[in-house]
Amino acid sequence: MKTLFKNGFLYDGTQKAPVKGDLLIEDDRILQVGGSIEEGRLEAQDRIIDAEGLMVCPGLIDAHSHNDFFYDRENAEKYYRPFIEQGITTQITGNCSFSPFGMDPDTPYRDKIGGGLFDALHPGSFADFKKRAKGKLYVNLVPLIGQGSVRAGMTGFDPTPYTKEQIEKELTYVREAMEGGAFGGSLGFMYEPDRYAKEDEILAFASEIARYDGILTIHPRACSAVSADYPLFTSKSHLELGLDEAVNIMKKSGCRLEYSHLIFTGARSWKLKDKMLTVFHKEAAAGSRLAFDNYAFHYGASVITVVYPEWYASLSKEEAAKPINRLKLELTILMYRKVLGIDWEDLVVAYISDEHPEYEGRTVAEIAETEGLSKLDAYLKLVELSNRSGSIYLGKYYNADIVRTLMEDDLSIFMTDAWVEEKGLQNIAAFQTFPQFFLLAKQYGIPYEKIVNKMTGATVDRYGIRERGYLREGYKADITVLNVDEMRVNEKKPDTRPTGIHYVYVNGKAVIAEGKYLGGTAGEVILKK
Repeated sequence: MKTLFKNGFLYDGTQKAPVKGDLLIEDDRILQVGGSIEEGRLEAQDRIIDAEGLMVCPGLIDAHSHNDFFYDRENAEKYYRPFIEQGITTQITGNCSFSPFGMDPDTPYRDKIGGGLFDALHPGSFADFKKRAKGKLYVNLVPLIGQGSVRAGMTGFDPTPYTKEQIEKELTYVREAMEGGAFGGSLGFMYEPDRYAKEDEILAFASEIARYDGILTIHPRACSAVSADYPLFTSKSHLELGLDEAVNIMKKSGCRLEYSHLIFTGARSWKLKDKMLTVFHKEAAAGSRLAFDNYAFHYGASVITVVYPEWYASLSKEEAAKPINRLKLELTILMYRKVLGIDWEDLVVAYISDEHPEYEGRTVAEIAETEGLSKLDAYLKLVELSNRSGSIYLGKYYNADIVRTLMEDDLSIFMTDAWVEEKGLQNIAAFQTFPQFFLLAKQYGIPYEKIVNKMTGATVDRYGIRERGYLREGYKADITVLNVDEMRVNEKKPDTRPTGIHYVYVNGKAVIAEGKYLGGTAGEVILKK
C-alpha cells in the first residue's frame, strides 16, 4: 500500500532549509522524496494526504528514555501513547545503567534490576528481550545494556568491589547484548548498584562497549554544584568533577560518549554553564566523540528525600526527637538548600501515598501555608507520610538562558527522560517535551530545520542508527507531520495532549491520522548492523 503526502514542507532531517514537495511511501519504506508525484501512480486502495502548510519530517526520536521497562505490561499502551502524541516514533532506551535485560532469567535479585525506579517483569538475556518484545511495541526501541542492571542481576545491591572473575562474568552479558544488536551501554553513577563499581570494573565495561564500536551513555555522579557523592570541599564544583570522570572513562576506554541529561540543578549551578560547555567543545575540537542531550523544561523528576539527610533517617523516633538532633537536621537541610540554591517553592509534590492525593501538584511552601506549619515541618510531614518514598518535581534544573543555549549548541540532541507514572502527578516531559522544543524555537527564532535535525538526523548519526532519521529513498517510513503554529503546551496540566501533531507513521503504519490517535503495535526493536 502506498501513501502520498502532497505539497508539504519537507524537512529531510539535515539542517537544510525545507523544500515544498511530495513524499511517497510504500508499506514500511520511503519510495520517493520531493518534486510533484503524479497521483496516477496510485491505486484505489492507496491514500493521498493533503500536507499543504504542514511540516513533513522524519519520525521524531527521543534520545533518552526508559520505556524498555513497560512493553510487556498488560496495559502497555498507556506508557507509550503520550510519546506518540508528541510525534515520537523511536526511543533510545537502557539509559542511566538500567535495562530489563543483561541477566539470568532466574536471578534472585529481580526486584533490584531497575534500581528501585523500574520493575523488570521478565528479566533475562538480550535474546529473550528481543523475542518477547516482537509484535508488542508501540514505538521503535533502540536498546542499550545497563551496567547497573547487569550488576544487580549478579549480586543485587551488594557494594563489595568486583573480583576479576566477576568482572569477566559481567562482560559475558555485555557481549551477548552487543553481538545480538544492542547499540551500546550505559552507566548511572547516582544509582545503586552502579555507584559501587570501581574503576577497573567501569573501564572493563566501557572498553567492551568500545570494542563493538558501541556508544556509552553516562548519568554522572553529580548534576549540581555540590552533591553527596564527592567530598564537600573540592577544587572544582561537583558538576565539573562528574564531567571530568566521564571524560576520563571515554579517553581510557576509547568509547563514544553521550553525557546524559546535561542539567544544572539548583541556582548555584547555573553559573557553571559556560565552564561545562567549554569542556565539551574543547574535547570535540580535539577529536573526542563526546556530546550531550537535554530537556526542554526547567524541572524534572526527583525524590522527596532530595534534601533529607541519611543520618537522620537512621535515627530512632526517640533520638530524632531530641533537640540537638532536630537542630542539626534544620542546619543540615538549610545548608543543602543554600548550597544548591533550591527553595521550598521548587519542590512540587508528585505523589505521597494513596491516602493523600490532596498534596499532589502543590509546593511544600503552599502546603505549609495551608496547614499553618513552618516550611520545614511541612516538608518533614510529607517525608513521614510517604515513608521517605514520595516523589516530587524539582525546579531550577535550568533557567531560560540555559535552555536556549543548549538548544542552539551543535553538540546537543533532545530527549524526554520521562515515563508515565502509575500514580500521582504526571511528568510533563512524558506528554509535552517535543512540542515545547518547537515552541521555544519559534520564540527564539531558531530555524525549525535545526530543531528537526536534533530530533532526527543528528540523533541517528550519533548512535549509528541506519535507515532512519532522514527523508531518503529506501529508508524506513517513520514520518511525523506537524504544524508549530497550532501547538500549545499546558504546564498547569502536565498530562495534557499537545496539539499540532497531524500524522505519525511508525514503520509505514499510521498511528495518528488527522490528529486522532489510532494506536497499534507498529514498532520494533532496532538492531545495530
